[in-house]
Amino acid sequence: MRKPTHYIAIEGPLRVGKSKLAAALAERLRGRAIFDEGSNPHLAGFYTGRPGAAFRTQMHFLLRRFRQCSEAGIETSQIPIVADYLFERDKIFAYLNLDDDEISIYDSYYRNFRRQLPLPGLTVYLKATPELLRRRVCTGPESNVSDAYLEAMVRAFDHFFNKYDPSGLIVVDAEQTDIVSSSEDLEALVEEVSRPVIGSQALLLI
Repeated sequence: MRKPTHYIAIEGPLRVGKSKLAAALAERLRGRAIFDEGSNPHLAGFYTGRPGAAFRTQMHFLLRRFRQCSEAGIETSQIPIVADYLFERDKIFAYLNLDDDEISIYDSYYRNFRRQLPLPGLTVYLKATPELLRRRVCTGPESNVSDAYLEAMVRAFDHFFNKYDPSGLIVVDAEQTDIVSSSEDLEALVEEVSRPVIGSQALLLI
């Protein structure tokens, strides 16, 4: 896959500070931030367990994220691009939320879309614990998410990044580096991420 070096992706479970870091990093690099649009007309039904809502929710996210990545001009951009998600994020959640029959349909679309998109030259994974996520989803529709689901989400992200083989990867302990509430932690991380990544993989636990 193509890996534009000026393309950076921030990833991790919900409420770990992906968008805040992406915005700050894009500003520091004088680049452009791309934000995953949170709105989804099927999301409320998913959170309340409406039949079929999980599949509709996932397909809506997949199509919208593909369109956004396709239209972002990543490969032709003359300035750095910082996205607050990986396209692969969609598949992590699909395997958490869909049954086998739904996955077989989903996968046929996902594989076709994935091979059309570039991979980032650098990915920052904000690693979190279920306890941290629970503290941050205490309000809003996400408050209905069970502890078991949060635990499964954390396992899924950790499993994905344990096998992820990008040109550059920075792993940040979101429990120790609170970029959501601490401007000092955010600035320290932006400073670190702004430096060139040497080698095939960089591992950073702050």
